[in-house]
Amino acid sequence: MTYQGSIVAIILGLVTIWVVLLDAFETVVLPRRVTRHFKLTAWFYRRTWIPWKAVAGRIRTASRQQNFLGYFGPLSLILLLGFWATGLILGFALVQYGIGGHEQLGKEPLTFGRILYHSGETFFTLGYGDIVPTTAGARVLSVLEAGMGFAFLGVVIGYIPVVYASFSRREIQISMLDARAGSPPTAAELLVRLAGRSENPGMDQWVLDEVLRDWERWSAELLESHISYPVLSFFRSQHSNQSWLGALMTMLDVTSLVLTGVEGVHPGQAKLTFAMARHAAVDLAQVVNARYDPQAGERLTEEDFERLRETLAAAGLKLRADEQARQKLAKLRSMYEPYVHSTAQNLMLTLPPWEHREKARDNWQAGPWDRVIQAKSLVALGRRPQRGEDHF
Repeated sequence: MTYQGSIVAIILGLVTIWVVLLDAFETVVLPRRVTRHFKLTAWFYRRTWIPWKAVAGRIRTASRQQNFLGYFGPLSLILLLGFWATGLILGFALVQYGIGGHEQLGKEPLTFGRILYHSGETFFTLGYGDIVPTTAGARVLSVLEAGMGFAFLGVVIGYIPVVYASFSRREIQISMLDARAGSPPTAAELLVRLAGRSENPGMDQWVLDEVLRDWERWSAELLESHISYPVLSFFRSQHSNQSWLGALMTMLDVTSLVLTGVEGVHPGQAKLTFAMARHAAVDLAQVVNARYDPQAGERLTEEDFERLRETLAAAGLKLRADEQARQKLAKLRSMYEPYVHSTAQNLMLTLPPWEHREKARDNWQAGPWDRVIQAKSLVALGRRPQRGEDHF
């Protein structure tokens, strides 16, 4: 009976070690998405994100809710590393308990709990010496576990900076979008501001292509980094009205309008940017296990579309509005909106509209002293500040 129990412990321990090491390798080293049904890291995030999301749903204040959600990404990264370490310690403890060959100082019985403690001190190379391996197999196993502890420390030192470097690269472009497309960004605002940079009415093709080319590269980097490090999906931007998903949606909206047809604008670069951004939207929806929601609300009603056309026309951009153009825009939207909407629901992110109904200040224009400074400046000029007055 004892021998059978030992064999079972060895097998369970080896399986545990293999599963943890394979999962850590796929998460940290393997630069591609794993498609098998069960993955330890995916299971970990499902079991931790669902209750975290439920608690966040009970927070009524929007700013506090976003702050609470913002803790999950960095905290889950630390918890995941601890989860792996715990799994390895447990796996080695099972194997050590199965093969035997340990002596303990004192008369306390050598139970599985004591072996688990010995596995932990070996993994973290504490070396107290109160439990000593006495057989060749136990000694070899202790050396292997101590080496695994050093390797795990190397993973921690190398993995976290890489994740934060990828996060930083992602956020730079999102921050730059603030002055180009508003806060939160919208497709209408981006096109209007780009048109405003042209000396002639309409759009400067070179400026538009340059912007779309930058966002094509950003979408490719977003896809690569979030597939390689899925935890980045849970890292939120510094401002609550910005997000990687909102920026991606804005670029898809912009390129959809250009592909629908804007007078005097060639859609060549827009096709490439739309393809890359749509690819990212679809694949990243699978990364976060988003599910299609047939009850998703309509983002662009007929009234919204007409108002959007008027806004663009005021900036010198004539958007096609015939039946063929409307059908094309509807088809383009159907290629990405369901995926982005489902991802937003899963991650509790707010998607930007096509156009702001009321003018809002950009993030760079907002600050704790701005109202006082602006009011004093206007008073010095002999004017009273008007409600909603802009800095420019």
